[in-house]
Amino acid sequence: MVRKVMRKPDVLAATGYSNSTLYEKINAGKFPKPTRLDPEGRIVIWFEDEVELWQKAAVARQAGAA
Repeated sequence: MVRKVMRKPDVLAATGYSNSTLYEKINAGKFPKPTRLDPEGRIVIWFEDEVELWQKAAVARQAGAA
């Protein structure tokens, strides 16, 4: 099975985060880390399934807080 990937604009749109907030959350361990396509390159991706799991957990936390 091939995992679908997301680029940063897609992740920003899916989360509503700004660029700086996205990286604050990643550094705090509160959002999945990106994966480099080429260890020497600049292109990073996120796996769609990991972002979806994060979204589901965020919704569950909000529902539990209500």
